[in-house]
Amino acid sequence: MSTIHCFIPAQGPEARTDFLQELSAHPHVRRIFLLGQEETGPSVEKCTFVRTDGLFGTETIRTISRYASGADHAMVVTRQVAIRLGQFAIERFLSVAGDMDAGIVYADHLDLSGGKLSPHPVIDYQQGSLRDDFDFGPILFFSSPALRKAAEGIPESFRHAGLYMLRLKISRHCPVVRIPEYLYTVDRPDVADPGKSIFDYLDPAGREIQQEMERAVTLHLQDAGAYLSPRFREVSLDEGSFEAEASVIIPVLNRERTIGDAIGSVMRQKAGFAYNLIVVDNHSTDRTTEIVRKAGEKYANLVHLIPGRKDLGIGGCWNEAVHHAACGRFAVQLDSDDLYNDDSVLEQIVRTFYEERCAMVIGSYRVTSFDLEEIPPGIVDHREWTPENGRNNALRINGLGAPRAFFTPVLRQINIPNVSYGEDYGVALAISRYYRIGRIYRPMYLCRRWEDNTDATLSAEARNRHDAYKDRLRTIELNARIRINQKGAQW
Repeated sequence: MSTIHCFIPAQGPEARTDFLQELSAHPHVRRIFLLGQEETGPSVEKCTFVRTDGLFGTETIRTISRYASGADHAMVVTRQVAIRLGQFAIERFLSVAGDMDAGIVYADHLDLSGGKLSPHPVIDYQQGSLRDDFDFGPILFFSSPALRKAAEGIPESFRHAGLYMLRLKISRHCPVVRIPEYLYTVDRPDVADPGKSIFDYLDPAGREIQQEMERAVTLHLQDAGAYLSPRFREVSLDEGSFEAEASVIIPVLNRERTIGDAIGSVMRQKAGFAYNLIVVDNHSTDRTTEIVRKAGEKYANLVHLIPGRKDLGIGGCWNEAVHHAACGRFAVQLDSDDLYNDDSVLEQIVRTFYEERCAMVIGSYRVTSFDLEEIPPGIVDHREWTPENGRNNALRINGLGAPRAFFTPVLRQINIPNVSYGEDYGVALAISRYYRIGRIYRPMYLCRRWEDNTDATLSAEARNRHDAYKDRLRTIELNARIRINQKGAQW
């Protein structure tokens, strides 16, 4: 009979007693190890307290590895939450782990909040699931041999990134398997608003943690043969003939409340070169088309495009504009909800292209309400980017910032995925594969959060679909970089 050692963060007995008693009574469970800085009260049969620093750093992972050697599998609870196992949940974890010869198994679960159960589906793991905040749920079920081998292979001592490094190591050699069944329930007295955490990794207070996570993913990419050294293709910024030096591109669909403001912020730009605005009106059904048409009568440098096809997402609209004859040497992003911060944005972006000799420039923005009042997290500047390792760390994080601008000849070669989420991230990864990306850390863009565009109100299914797509983009990019290194064809 397969055996299990369980590893659970030490916490108040009221949160753990039922769960511990259930585990203790299970015939497959041999021992339960409570991990923490200090023991928190009476335990139950089979329980042993093990002193750790309370974090899943390298030392804690090695401690788990040592104790895990006494059983076939290690069940690790990664958060201090109350858990109730579902019917034959342990048996199901064991069965799938054995059938798949898996290094890690995880599962969907239910959330209990306010007496109401709600589903918490997670997504399948793939090569590109490199985010350190990938949602496995709070239960990770390890093969003990795989855990021990991976723990022994962690080359550095991490205070925060030990568990992250462990699962990256295991994923290199063993399947990481999701069970798409609700195998347990998590008691959540207060369910956090997922929209409030999407910028957590940008908090300067967590810089030490982020540096560790970046180091861990860099080691993983080196092991996988996907790491790119800081060498870049040079761009010839005088390539091609363009009537305009820069084009601002706004894809728009049904934004009658905001499109006029966006157009106005472009037309107020003061630049020592010719520029235009290309609005790609994706068959709006409200007053948007009329507003853009009237603006075109007022501004000679506004190009109003209505695509001939009706299968375009935001990325497809961008492609329509970039391949249009009126597109300038540099293509600059502005969303139809948003505004430029002042009248010097285009001038600064174009200057950065020439100063840094890059194929793409990314700026910084300020998050505001619809009425342009600053709201958390305030300024988003992505200072985690470094010229030396930014394109490697980009495979760990979920975005690179805004506004984005592109050297048009390069963008015409790569094109943008014809989707309406992640298209900017995908093309930025592809460009960073070969070229420098320039950065501007001064806020130059007002990003409005309001009821028609906020990600905070997305359903779990929509968030999972978005996360799975970005993981797929990372998987594609990871394999492309491996092939580049194998062929020695980076430059």
